Amino acid sequence: QVQLVESGGGLVQAGGSLRLSCAASGRTLGTYHMGWFRQAPGKEREFVAAISWNGGFTAYTDSVKGRFTIARDNVKNTMYLEMNSLKPVDTAVYYCAAKDRRFSGSFYDRYSAGYDHWGQGTQVTVSS
Repeated sequence: QVQLVESGGGLVQAGGSLRLSCAASGRTLGTYHMGWFRQAPGKEREFVAAISWNGGFTAYTDSVKGRFTIARDNVKNTMYLEMNSLKPVDTAVYYCAAKDRRFSGSFYDRYSAGYDHWGQGTQVTVSS
């Protein structure tokens, strides 16, 4: 069983940048395809980005393409989300998620039900 812990959230002005990290423990990160989701107040949790177990494939929701970059370092057992040109609409709690690649048909899923393990989330607030 893998445990995930997010960090790096905070308050930033519009146009600024943040780098989120997701540290894994309990099992090697290379066992999992990984994803980032976010949830704004009063809204459903939504897909942000995903990365395959070896970093060879990535996927993004349209609203963050060109601004966010997902990456991973399996040696450090850590996944990242580099967020640039942040907008107030990016304000949300950001969650990292993992799905076991041995039992996955695709490296990503736009629905949260497709992931087996979740972190506790980290708050990102973008002021205008």
